[in-house]
Amino acid sequence: MGAVKGTPESVLAKQAARAVREKLATLVRTDFWFADGNIVLIAGIAAFKVHRGQLQRHSEVFHDLFSIPQPADQQLVDGCLWVELHDEPSDVYYFLMALYDGLYFAKPHANDFPSIAATLRLSSKYLVEHLRERCLLHLEADWPSTLAGWDLREERATDESGRYAPRESCAHPIPVIALALELGLDSLLPAAFYDLARYGPSKIVAGTHVPPPALVLTTTEHPPVLPHTALKLSHDLVCQTLLGREESQRFVAAFIQSELKSHPLSPACIHSPSSSDPTPTDPASPAASSVCMESTYFIHLNVLRAVGGIACGRDGDALFTLAQAGAMPARTDFSDGERTCGLRMCAPCKSAFGACVERTREEVWKRVPEWFGLRAPAAVKGDGDAVMEAAC
Repeated sequence: MGAVKGTPESVLAKQAARAVREKLATLVRTDFWFADGNIVLIAGIAAFKVHRGQLQRHSEVFHDLFSIPQPADQQLVDGCLWVELHDEPSDVYYFLMALYDGLYFAKPHANDFPSIAATLRLSSKYLVEHLRERCLLHLEADWPSTLAGWDLREERATDESGRYAPRESCAHPIPVIALALELGLDSLLPAAFYDLARYGPSKIVAGTHVPPPALVLTTTEHPPVLPHTALKLSHDLVCQTLLGREESQRFVAAFIQSELKSHPLSPACIHSPSSSDPTPTDPASPAASSVCMESTYFIHLNVLRAVGGIACGRDGDALFTLAQAGAMPARTDFSDGERTCGLRMCAPCKSAFGACVERTREEVWKRVPEWFGLRAPAAVKGDGDAVMEAAC
């Protein structure tokens, strides 16, 4: 209710004091309620009775905040001064847990993300540098800025039986993108957008579900059971993701055209017609010269299957497709209908093809920020064939 014009200051003060008492009366004590605590933090209806010294020791912001003189007649909570924080109760809970118990994870797991995100958010706000650094290190391991880091992350997401389960070890990319945009963590965005683009378009648009807050408090005896909530990208970010996905697939198509369909064999190919070996099994014969070409054609067909989503369901993953293509010349588990065998590609062609694949994967990683609109495209950008020539 607004104050009537001319209301005495004493009446306004009483109204304010009554409002404070009513607010404090509705507080719910959390697990962070130490008997010897000497300061109460309030976030929403959640109250945390903790230690001033612990907060001051790690945070300049809290140190300065607690140094401000308080009114002598301030109402106390459980005999302690209190400070209201304009943060989510769940964030404060995770932040205090990290501050008191440390931030340790025995094994990377997707369920760690809410704790890391909350701790990073508040450690950045309250300048708790050691917690901020720990959170960033953890996020950078899951969302790396280098191709070597990405490959290591993918290796961690694959178990001993070869089952690939990235959502068990890493969070869904949509909440990661939201956090990175909120806190200006631009280095996480390329890997997060690339990961998201590996989903089919319908799943990208549908978004994901996030669990309810870790700290659900009410003034009633039985707190409600909250469902998972939907989290979706904005229309612009969805378009950004889909355009990047399309660019990735175009790049793989250019690789297929230039390196698997029309690219010449290695100059050192032992099956090349230029070979001077005059033996009866002359490698210059049509049968001999087609061996490496047949192997290249076999790789061509299998890469097309992967791009179509038939082989592994990872049709939007250019790096995976290229890695699979690069590994095919060394595999011996193919079948000719009667027995398992390997490709008959000669050693020089295998080496040349493997080197080309590695350079192409590096080129993919360099271009990811451009594909997803995170960096302006290069000043001169050739067509697909030119891109492959630059890579290989």
